Amino acid sequence: MKSAQDLRKLLNEIHRKSYPAYKGTKGSYRFADYILQIDHVQGDPFASPSKVSVAIDGQLARFPKQLFDKKYKRIALQDYLTRVFYQKIERFNFKAKGSGKSGLLSVSRCGQEILERTACTIDPANGNVLVRMEVGFPANGRTINSGELIKIFFEFLPECVKESFFYPCADQKKIEQTIFLAEDQQVIREEILKRNLSAFVANGSILPRESGISSRPMKNGVPFRSPKEMEVEIELPHRGKITGMGIPCGITLIVGGGYHGKSTLLNALEVGVYNHIAGDGREYVISDDTAVKLRAEDGRSIKKTDISMFINNLPNKKNTEAFYTEDASGSTSQAANVVEAIEAGSRLFLIDEDTSATNFMIRDELMQRVVAREKEPITPFIDRVRELYEKEGVSSIIVAGSSGSYFHIADTIIQMEQYEPAEITAFAKQEAAAFPLPVSEGKREMKKPSVLRSAEKNRTFADRGKVKIKAMGKDGIQMNRETIELRYVEQIVDTEQTNVLGYLVKYAEQNLFDGKKTIQQVVDAMEQKMERDGLASIAESSYLPVNFAMPRKQEIFACLNRYRGLRL
Repeated sequence: MKSAQDLRKLLNEIHRKSYPAYKGTKGSYRFADYILQIDHVQGDPFASPSKVSVAIDGQLARFPKQLFDKKYKRIALQDYLTRVFYQKIERFNFKAKGSGKSGLLSVSRCGQEILERTACTIDPANGNVLVRMEVGFPANGRTINSGELIKIFFEFLPECVKESFFYPCADQKKIEQTIFLAEDQQVIREEILKRNLSAFVANGSILPRESGISSRPMKNGVPFRSPKEMEVEIELPHRGKITGMGIPCGITLIVGGGYHGKSTLLNALEVGVYNHIAGDGREYVISDDTAVKLRAEDGRSIKKTDISMFINNLPNKKNTEAFYTEDASGSTSQAANVVEAIEAGSRLFLIDEDTSATNFMIRDELMQRVVAREKEPITPFIDRVRELYEKEGVSSIIVAGSSGSYFHIADTIIQMEQYEPAEITAFAKQEAAAFPLPVSEGKREMKKPSVLRSAEKNRTFADRGKVKIKAMGKDGIQMNRETIELRYVEQIVDTEQTNVLGYLVKYAEQNLFDGKKTIQQVVDAMEQKMERDGLASIAESSYLPVNFAMPRKQEIFACLNRYRGLRL
């Protein structure tokens, strides 16, 4: 391995040469406290920045084993260190001058959620720290200005690394608080399963967000306060006793007037599948981590999905046990989303009436009188939601603002008024008695949907050679000329998760789709590989990706199901 002085000498030698001479810097260099690895060098100062990693021996980093001996603690610590490093390098971003991206210093910018990322990883066996970042190698035009890169590698970077990744130099109190919060959050996750709860919302939580484009908490937001009837108490190892609203498994209805906080509560529950940082306001809002937000999704692709529990006897004789369309309607898309969520192992559905297909959710009495059951191919969700819980163990939390029919079948009813919840189950049931549900004559028996779908290799994909993957924010992935639409997969919270999903599709096409493995087996195999070899392993590239964040199993399924090139 070369030394840091070898790198300095090389950079001095290529000063004022043409930009491709930077390629010769690729390799590993031993600095005093870490190894600098130049993994990939950009082609010119206007191209994507160079990929650089820093490897620190665990005996030098000296993070105590108890800070990362459990996976959830390790992820919390990695997240904290990434945030600290981001703040440190921001001071030096573009301080080295030049053309294009010269002087750029970039690492993952973490949001409110705590995610496993490739930006910073800690080896659970020995505490070794690996940091991945991007650096814009400086140039004037396309002429190397290596003096500016020397500043980055020998002045800026050593200072940031030392202040971020060495425990003796770190803010140990903040690290301790980070791990304590992770332990408390983990206890809540375990407790809601033990107590047969779908979710927990702590008293004092701030659920409203700053704005529609910001996930930071609203200043002076109304603190959440559980109805007494639903209040539960949990003993946490560090915070002590905490009280809040426990939403039981079963069917829960959230009602109330417009702008009173129904969707705000549901939005908090949908991101409650992730842990949140201190100060977010939703640190102690914890949902079943398999929860899936369901909605209508007009125009999506559906591939041989068994939607027969909801839709049958279509006039065009289309097979709904292996339903296929490139342009789904609202009702067929929502039916497919339900079935695919079951396939992905979800135990909790989150549904907002505002984003649902009306004819999928309910058929009122007048419509049933005018359009006879035998002429209506749709069995609405209201007719299945009880069976889904009792037969499949899938709970539902539904926001309703206009239809009262769900009062009849709900186990728990919560009314939101000025962001404050009230438990009104008994009152709502009493009022609903005056408006009996029509008898669903001829209701079709529910049978468990078939999920034994296997995928074969897309030969067109395989013949393309190099596959270019580009994430379009959280809205989708472009793979060469094909786009996978993900804008309605609402529990993707970070573009870096979208990056991973694109590489997972590529990996599945090239390594797993064989016409024999089911989609479930394919997803399991990819999860096992990432668990065994690390999140970066699915890229199969010559250098380790900087900008990956782990998606849940449910989002991996959602991505594959929206991939129009999927051959089943």
